[in-house]
Amino acid sequence: MDDPSQLLEAASDFANYPGLQSDDSARDFLNRFPLSLIINALQTQFDAPDLENTLVACLERLFNMKFGASLIPLYMPFVQVGLQAVSQAVRSLACKTVICLLENVDNDYKVAARLIEDSNIYPLLLDCLINGNEQVAAVATDAIKMLAGFPEGMEIIFPSAKEGDTDLGIFASKCSSLGRVRVLALVVKLFSVSRSAASAVYRLNLLKLLEAEIRNPDDTLVTLSVLELLYELAEIEHGTEFLSKTSLLQLLSSMISNNSMEPILRSRAMMISGRLLSKDIIYSFIDESCVKAVISSIDGRLQSLQPSDKDECETALESLGQMGSSIQGATLLLSGSSPAARHVIYAAFDRQGPQGHGKQLAALDALGNISGETRSENNVILNAEAEENLQHLIYETASRSTKLIPSGLFLSVLQQDSEIRLASYRMLSGLVARPWCLMEICSKQEIIDKVTNPSTETTKIGMEARYHCCKAIQKSLTSSNRVSADPVFAGIAAKLLEAVEMGPYLIKKNVEAQPVVKTADRF
Repeated sequence: MDDPSQLLEAASDFANYPGLQSDDSARDFLNRFPLSLIINALQTQFDAPDLENTLVACLERLFNMKFGASLIPLYMPFVQVGLQAVSQAVRSLACKTVICLLENVDNDYKVAARLIEDSNIYPLLLDCLINGNEQVAAVATDAIKMLAGFPEGMEIIFPSAKEGDTDLGIFASKCSSLGRVRVLALVVKLFSVSRSAASAVYRLNLLKLLEAEIRNPDDTLVTLSVLELLYELAEIEHGTEFLSKTSLLQLLSSMISNNSMEPILRSRAMMISGRLLSKDIIYSFIDESCVKAVISSIDGRLQSLQPSDKDECETALESLGQMGSSIQGATLLLSGSSPAARHVIYAAFDRQGPQGHGKQLAALDALGNISGETRSENNVILNAEAEENLQHLIYETASRSTKLIPSGLFLSVLQQDSEIRLASYRMLSGLVARPWCLMEICSKQEIIDKVTNPSTETTKIGMEARYHCCKAIQKSLTSSNRVSADPVFAGIAAKLLEAVEMGPYLIKKNVEAQPVVKTADRF
């Protein structure tokens, strides 16, 4: 083909067709320009502007179609060559073609695995992961992750007999710092695929690669990147059991306690710890002493922070709040003679103006979690020691303030800006399950007026938070014995019930049409 102009025009039309392309249109296009011709043109250095990008877009659309995907097994040599191309666009296309192959195998994964193995595709995908640009690396990762989605693909990635060329541990040791981070990102993606993939990652000690990077303090940027990967890892549902068997929590605790560590690294370590310890299931796999060490390290940081360290302080409070969303975490935060939750409670009611707004907001959100707002109804109340410490800390905070009693503290936060009010509704929704808190709330008519007033909030999230708080107070009061014993509480209960029945969105009951009387129009 001496003149590619006709191909360029037809490929551009096919790639940019605004509607869905049918298999018939794909056949018509390939009858005019066979796939071998297009691939040959892509490999030939024609002096035609935009030819490569147009052909890449055309082939990408073609292979995404059922008919086009059915042709991929016949053109595996093209995929093989494409994965080694100098052009990053062609490399990306080749990686996407592997994905199209795996998406259209019609559950015949043995055939797909054999095609990939016979064409030596997996090592080439790893090369794209390391040496490709950011887009190529991302698509190569997606292709490998999809390959791990079936047993035959798992055998290619994690062969029974370890192979040096594709062993991820050995592979990572030969890479640059950027390459190592990309391999670790792949490990995290593979870990998320399934429990069996996570088990393979753990069995092959690939999680140790992340630990090694955290222990290496030479490159802050790499350490931060690995911590971001750990943050993703902590969110994976089936990963908790495997992570609890590593020394990651101990490493995170050491990082938090290390005063010479960069503040941003300590903050990320706190957030990862909070995310891990927010799940009840993890307490089935780790020792309590390990959790206490993490809490103690955050407690120590909060004691040593200066007023200028407000970002790290907010992160530490948020992390304690995440831990407090689990019943075991909340119990440990409120245990001992000097419980770590004291930082949360002190900050929640410490109004320091605009400078302290973020700190107070983080603390109120954290207190909402610790008090049980996010937990199931049966897991709100903690053990006797934790409940006693919670009550004591709130009364102590009130006695040291100008409000003197908790109800004054509660009202003060409800009278602040919308963000603080929103966090306050959450906090009260959890705390009101305690009889002492219920009495504090009901003893302050202004609090009842605030939470039952449908016009207090103007945003959807604010209306819903106020309504949820109103429901929680009403439910707690109705289930107590005070209503029948005291007519004052019965009146409050009736007002709360009326507010609940109105709903969160300013819906009034029994609105009837009213006649409008006005002076008649005169001419």
